[in-house]
Formats: sequence, structure tokens, C-alpha cells
Amino acid sequence: MIWSWIPRNADLILSLLGEHLVLSLVPVVIGLVVSVPLGWLANRSVAARAILIPSAGILYTIPSLVLFIVLPSILGTKILNPINVVVALAIYTVALLVRSVADALAAVPSAVIAAATAMGFRSLRRFATVDFPLAIPVLIAGLRVATVSNISLVSVGAAIGIGGLGQLFTDGYDRSFPTEIVTGIALSMLLALLADAALLALGRLATPWNRVGTAAGRTS
Repeated sequence: MIWSWIPRNADLILSLLGEHLVLSLVPVVIGLVVSVPLGWLANRSVAARAILIPSAGILYTIPSLVLFIVLPSILGTKILNPINVVVALAIYTVALLVRSVADALAAVPSAVIAAATAMGFRSLRRFATVDFPLAIPVLIAGLRVATVSNISLVSVGAAIGIGGLGQLFTDGYDRSFPTEIVTGIALSMLLALLADAALLALGRLATPWNRVGTAAGRTS
């Protein structure tokens, strides 16, 4: 039967799934680390926001396949090096998250900021203990979009021989073998759904005060 191909190629599928996961999530981590200070700067300075937010928007309009092809000449890597995909997707993640971080920090109530400042919280301490924790819900929303987007974009790398599950698309198409294509699509969708659910759960764990407020509202 056609579907017997899946158990017979389980090792290959799991290997591609693991590669897809790494190529998707590593850029998210890198992008988040880069985006937080940039978003903080965009929130603090009108001039910085006027430069960073439009620049991030422009970066996101660059086609992914173009980046995958151009980056090797910039980085000095070979075209089949997975680093090209990681860097490209990290750029996209930064492009998405800079605005999210800036908007998340801007959403922190001014009364809370004023109260923390009046209590003697310096800028860095206030950011770490007040601003950033309260900005987490908005930031998680942006992070979910970036993560799901990355999981989708990794497959584009299959066009140049990299791309995790995307290789099932190209190989299945070349062989006119729908089972392989459907398997790649199904696993990509499942990976995106699981990643999104994990980030949603992480956001709830990181903001216990929201759960308390919701429970109190239901009780009243």
C-alpha cells in the first residue's frame, strides 16, 4: 500500500522533522534576543522608532528565496549551508518582533510606570521587573506569529536543497508521489500548531496575574 511508505521511511521523516524544528526555532531565539533591545529603543525614542519600524517592515518584504541565495555571498558560506536559512529567518523574526516589542512596551499602563519610578526603580530594573513582564502578553502574540511564519518559511529552503520537511515536498513532486507531499504538509502543520500551543501555554505561565484577574472577573 502507498501509506506503508511512512513507517518504512520513519527514520528519514524524523530526521527531517528534527532539522525543520532546529531551522525554525533557533532563528526565533536569535531574533527575540536581538529584537528586545531594538524594540526597547524604538519605544524610548521617537527618532529610533521612525527608523527601526519602517526598516523592519522593508526587511520583511524581501522574498525568502532571494535571501537564501544572496546570503552565502555576504556571509562567505556555501549555498547549502543551513546557516543561510538560520540567518535569513532570524532577519525575518527581527523584522516581525521589533514592532511587537515596541508596541508591547508601549502598552504598559503609564500609571504603573509612574508608580515604579516613584518607588525608585531605575530604568534597567524597571524594565526587567515591571515593563517587560507586563508586556509579555503582547510580545507572545508577536512571537507566535513569527514562530509559525518561520516553520512555514523553512520549507522554502528545499528549493535550494535545504529545508527539513520541505524536502518531502520537492522529492514527492519530482517522483509524482502524493503520499510524501501530504506527509510533509501534515507534519509542517502539526509542528506549527504544537509550537503555537506551546507559546500560548508559556505566555499563560509567565503571566499568572492574568489568570488571577480572569478568575476574579468570573467570580464577580
